[in-house]
This record gives sequence, C-alpha cells and structure tokens, in this order.
Amino acid sequence: MHTTLGIDFGTSNSAAAWRRGAEPARALRLEGEHFALPTALFFNAEDGHVYFGREALAQYLSGAEGRLMRSLKSLLGSPLLLEQTEVNGRAMSFQDIIGRFLREIAARARAECGAEPSRVVLGRPVHFVDDDPARDALAQQMLHDAATAAGLREVSFRMEPIAAAFDYEQRIPRESLVLITDIGGGTSDFTVVRLRPGGSAPDVDRSGDVLATRGVHIGGTDFDQKLSLEHAMPLLGYRHRGPDGREVPSAVFFDLATWHMIHWRYGPRALREAQALRVNYTDTNLHRRLMTVLEQRLGHHLASDVEQAKIATSQHGGAAQLDLAYVEAGLACGFDAATMTRHLHDLLQRVVACAQDCVQAAGLTARDLDAIYLTGGSSALRPYQQVLQAAFPGVAMVEGDLFGGVAAGLVYGVA
Repeated sequence: MHTTLGIDFGTSNSAAAWRRGAEPARALRLEGEHFALPTALFFNAEDGHVYFGREALAQYLSGAEGRLMRSLKSLLGSPLLLEQTEVNGRAMSFQDIIGRFLREIAARARAECGAEPSRVVLGRPVHFVDDDPARDALAQQMLHDAATAAGLREVSFRMEPIAAAFDYEQRIPRESLVLITDIGGGTSDFTVVRLRPGGSAPDVDRSGDVLATRGVHIGGTDFDQKLSLEHAMPLLGYRHRGPDGREVPSAVFFDLATWHMIHWRYGPRALREAQALRVNYTDTNLHRRLMTVLEQRLGHHLASDVEQAKIATSQHGGAAQLDLAYVEAGLACGFDAATMTRHLHDLLQRVVACAQDCVQAAGLTARDLDAIYLTGGSSALRPYQQVLQAAFPGVAMVEGDLFGGVAAGLVYGVA
C-alpha cells in the first residue's frame, strides 16, 4: 500500500503529514507535542551538534556559541543559495543546509510512523519569485535537489493554497466556491477553488475545479521587518541624522530587521563597516547600541522579540513591550494594535489586492464566494483579517489549521 509524506517547508514554520492508502491524513508531531516545527537550525560550536526548531532557537538565545540559520526558504531562487558559508569551521552551501533540515523532518516522520514513505509531496508557493518565471522554476529545482540530496524519493510538488483547499474539502457539507488564503512567513498565496464534500478519488483530474491562483512575495517576515524598522531600529540609529544633516546609511538596519540577512552583519568586514558609521551619528550612544547588537550577536534575539510582540498584540488587541535591557539597561520600546495596523497598512493592502485579483481572475465577485478559508500562521494576524473582511464584506471567514492544513492537504489527491 502506498504511503505519502507531505512536507510543508515554510519560511518561519514547517509541518508534515502522513497518509497510508486511502486513509485520512495524519498530522505528525515534529517536536514534542508540537505539530509545527520552526524552520530553524542551530549549529552548536561547543558540542558539535545540530539543533532544530524550538530547540535551535533556545540554544541560540541561551548564549551558546554557534550559528543560527532561519528563513532559508527566502533564499530559494537566489544565487546566494549555492554560495558557501562557514558553519563552525566547515564550508556549506545554503542548499545543503536546507537539505539537512528536510532530512531531519523525514527522519522524525519515519520515527513517528515506523515506515519509509513511498513518495514525498512538497508544498510550494504560487510564486517563489514574483514576475520572474525562470528564477521561479530555478527555486523549485533547487528545493527538489535539496530534497533528493536529503534522501527523499519520488518527490513531487503541489501549490500550497491548493493543498490547503484539499484539506478543507474533507470537512465541508456541500459543494462550495471558496477563496483559500495561505499567508505564511514569506509569501501570501490565494486560490479560488470549487470544493466537493469528502473530496474525490485520487485519480480524478481536479484541474477544472481550480478556477484561479495568485500569489505575492509578502508574508509574516515582511511584517516583522516593517515593525522592527519602525520601532526597534530607530533605537540603533535608523533615520537618525548626523552632523551633516543626512540620515545614517540604512543598509545595516534593513539587514538586522530581516531574518535571513542578520548573520551577514556579524562578519569581520561588516563589523568594520558598522564601526566606520560612527562619524555619521550626532548621538553616538545610538551607534554604541548598534555595535553592541552586532558584536554580541543579538540581532536574532531582537528579531524574535519583535515577532513575539507582533503576535501578542494581534492576539490580545492591546499593547506589547519589548524589553531590550540585553542591549542597554533600561532600554525598551513597544507598540499597540492601532500602531501596528497603521504601520502594516500598505503591505496588507497589497496582500488583499492580490486576493481580489485572484477572485476577479476566476470570473467571480465577492458575492459568489461561499467562504474564505484562512491558513498559514500569518493569516491569524488580526489587522490582516480586518482588511480582508472589509474587502469581502459578508463572506464567512473560516480559520483552518493554520500550521498543519497545507501539510495535510499535500497527501490528498495523489494518484
């Protein structure tokens, strides 16, 4: 009997599901009792071990010496993916590191299921790279090569919002026209699809039921970057004007606010460049904070705090405070729900415009939709839901399995 392993390799979090024959999909616990595994690796220089997920982040934040890698999916389709980087004295490509993460997911899946999968289905966004079909195809090929190098076999791909649709299809009571919104860490993807109760046999061609797909390269990490630039980075000198009246060069702040770029700012050359920025500061205390973050490698700590503040503000609708005493005693910043909504307005409008374009491409209007199905961790963001509901008034919004829905849907509809 065929067994299928579905892997949703995400920018911020990854998930996996298993299906044997025609049985229902089974979500897999990848870390303790957790189904979602943060897409993070920590190469510990002290004990030589590689840690994954929450354990990787905990190792890094504990102050252990080593290299933290996160948001690697953002490099797919980029020449950087094949570049060599030094990890605890060993040269590795980022593609090799992605392969190492996929191999770990597969190993944990085998341990829980007690079997080797016959085939593997990987999720992919509608666009790895916007408006560049050649680079988009290259990104998928890079992920395929990383998966096969990791020992996975019979590897195929399915668009993530279509997978989410197939998962939702298992629970609907009647035929429905649904807008699937999958808002992840790196991309926002949309599908308008006709769903049928209980799905259909694996060998039935469902292409006619997929009415339109659209995607844009904006996701949770972009929201985090924006909030970091607006609230945390000014404490290090972002938008600060120096003696000549000009702003401090901003590249270092954008990198520190972008998960997969932070580590580039810890190298000797980058540190020298940052040190040279001192002449651009009127308030040299801001520069001292910047150098503290860089020299003590606190960038990921700071990025994590911004992310957690975003989540807390979205969940509770109040304010969140970032305690930055690890940078400077008494240093703090924060934001509330209204401020977060204001700062994310332009990004959210672009995401929702993509959703509207998807519905229009399907030849439909909001009134034709039976539901909007939400999946992907960033779809829980309250400002996003508010903007989406305003764009599709009266359409019911259904919150699905935010982290596991795509993985489960990957194993349905496989012949």
